[in-house]
Formats: sequence, C-alpha cells, structure tokens
Amino acid sequence: MEIEAPMDRPPCPGCSAYLKEPFIKCAQCKPPILLCLQCFARGFEKAGHESDHRYEIITNEFPVFDLGWTAVEELKLLEALGDCGIGNWQEISNNVGTKSAAECESHYLLYYVSRARPPLPVFEEPKNTEQLCPVTAKLRTPPRPAADSARAVEMAGYMPARGDFTEEFNNFAEWDIKDIYFLDDDDDLLRALKLAAVDIYQSQLKERCRRKKIARDCGLINLKKQQMYDKRYIRPVRDMKDGLRPFLEFFLPEQFESFMEGLILEQDMRKEVRRLQELRQAGTSTFRAGLLYEKLRRRREEEVGRRHMLTDVLSNMQDEFACQQWLHRQAHMDGNPSIAPFLPLSSTARRSAPPLDLTQFAGYDKLTEAEKEMCANVRFLPEAFFEYKDILQREADRQGGLRLAQARQLLKIDVNKTRKLFDFLMQEGVISKPE
Repeated sequence: MEIEAPMDRPPCPGCSAYLKEPFIKCAQCKPPILLCLQCFARGFEKAGHESDHRYEIITNEFPVFDLGWTAVEELKLLEALGDCGIGNWQEISNNVGTKSAAECESHYLLYYVSRARPPLPVFEEPKNTEQLCPVTAKLRTPPRPAADSARAVEMAGYMPARGDFTEEFNNFAEWDIKDIYFLDDDDDLLRALKLAAVDIYQSQLKERCRRKKIARDCGLINLKKQQMYDKRYIRPVRDMKDGLRPFLEFFLPEQFESFMEGLILEQDMRKEVRRLQELRQAGTSTFRAGLLYEKLRRRREEEVGRRHMLTDVLSNMQDEFACQQWLHRQAHMDGNPSIAPFLPLSSTARRSAPPLDLTQFAGYDKLTEAEKEMCANVRFLPEAFFEYKDILQREADRQGGLRLAQARQLLKIDVNKTRKLFDFLMQEGVISKPE
C-alpha cells in the first residue's frame, strides 16, 4: 500500500488547489467530486453536484494501533522498512519524519512482531495465486560458489540461498505496469487497456516460473554435476543429448531420460542391423560363420596394413633409417619383439638436417670461419647467433662463469641447440664455467 501524494489527486474543482488531508468526497456523484474544506464550507456547487449531497471526510490522521501513531505514519514506517531494510532505524526515522529511530524500532517490534495478530487487517487472498508466487524452491544440496568464480558463471546467476536468479526472464517486464493506476473516473476503454497490460504482465510471471522450474528440475543449474553424469555416455551420445537440450521444456526430467535411453537403444539396434546385413551380404547364414568371417576380416585388414608399411619402405629404399624402423615394427607385429634388439639401428633416432646456406643472410660477413660452420650445422641465423652470444657472454661476465642449465633458462630455445652453442663458446673461450 502506498501513500497517495497530493499532486496525484485531481485538484479541487472550486479553487484548483491541490487537495490535502482532510478533504471532502461526495458520496452521491459519479465520478465522485473531491472538495477542499474551504470550498465545502462555502457550499460550492457545479453541474450535477449539490451542496446538500451526502459526503465523506477523507483523512489518514487517525490512530491504528497506538494513539501516538497515525495511519499516515504507519504507512510511512512500512514503506521505509521495505526500502531501507530492518535494522537501518536512523534512515527509517528520516523517511517517517516525525518519529525518532528508537520510537520506530520499539513501535515496529511491539505491534508488528510481538503482537502480530488482530487488529491487523486481513486482506483477501488473490484467486490465481500460482501466477503470483515466486519460485523459492532450492536444490537439495545447492552449490555456493564465490560471486566472481567460474562456477558462479556456469550457474547462470543462480543464488542458492534465495532459490532465485539475479537476472529474470524479461527482466524489465515491470516497467510496463509501474505507471498504471486504476482511478474511479476511468472510462471502459481505458480500464480495459490497463487490465490487458496487467494480464500481459501476469503471463510474463508465469513464463518466469516455468523457465525456473525447467532449469531447476532438469539439472541445468549445477552444470558441472550434469556433465559428470553425462560422462557415462560415449561422445556421439553426449553430442546428441546436447543437441536435444532445447526440447527439455516439453518433457519431465524422467521422460527426457527415458526418451534418451530409447534413442540410444535405437542407435545400438541400427548398428547391429547393419552388421547383420553386412554378414548376410558376405554369404554367412549362421552366427558361428559370422564370427569366423569377422576374425578373417580383421586378419585381412592387418595384412593390408603391413603391405602399406612395406610399400612405404620400398618407396624410400635409399633411407636406411626408414627401413630399420619398418623392420622393428614388423618384429613387434609378428609377436617376436625379442629379436628387435638384434636388428641394426642407427645411433640417432632422427635424421640430421642438411647444413643451412647462410650466404644470403645479413651479418654473414661478420662471422668467423668457425662460427660460420657452427651456425650452418646448428642452423642459426647470424643475427640470432650474435644475440644469443651476447646474452650468454654478459651473464657469464656478471656471474664469473656460466653453466649449461643457466644458459637454457636464458635462451629458451631447443635444448640441443643450446648445448651445441654453449660447447662452442666454451671451446672458443668466450665463456667459462664458474670455479
């Protein structure tokens, strides 16, 4: 209930002044005529309104529970409690305006907490309560992550302690009805339009409740738990289930799980039917013959794989390393890994790259003959070599020596190239190990 401001009322028809309590309301005129006390005292009349009509005195300056508290102050106290919250008694006192913080606290605790019984007014319950009730049900074990954590983002703004979301569906639906007031002088068309707007808002509330119920019942709030539950399915089934999530609103959770089990069973049956059709096309007529056919097919596929490996080796007969690798793989596939150690295998597991031609790169003329050979074999560009050399030399001068592990931490390149560069600089006397 809100306190009606004087500017929200129609002005006095006699003097056009804003109506302040107490004022007079005609009980016979339709719509009712509202007059200030001065115009009523001098017998103001207008078309359809006579000074001898029955009237009512409109005022909220009367006590409800306590003789020291008027109805206006009671309404201001309740509105301030809704705006400021229980406990902010100084702010509540400022909103009431005529009572101190201690008086507001003691009056509220006495009449609204300790004596919360008649003569409090009894309001009629709305008929369609299911449209107005917010969703307050919580999960059995709701997770309570930190506000800015990734888990909170996955929960889509769900607040477990309240059983609600920070962002509602159509979050600004209330804006369409916040300025609607039902007045006694509204005509039929205007009243019908206002009622239609309220009906639309009621439908938005129902849609909010429906969406919350789907998110809560179908496990869409605790997404991590749902993903762990879905891991019992293979990847294609999980992808299919993710694609069917938009249809959750048409099923109950148990119905959706039964629907998914039915689809999985259908896929398994289709796979088995295709296997039986393949066996029938291969000429088998019994399950024993089918098992023998599948065993021979797997053996044939292994032979084809071996032929492909042999073809690869034959196409690279000049590559000794590829031939040796094929021999080792063939020994393991034939079930004789014991002979693999006796097969010849080169000392390096990787073919060395050919030397790099550095004559076209900048800085080549500044390299010595030993540096040119090292950069070509290790495949260092001249500019990169000078940069790495300068880094290692400055660090060695600063520490009085340098170790290989320190060089690897400084350069952050391939460890083998770092080792070769470190050994070369040690041999040339550019750096030395610490004593």
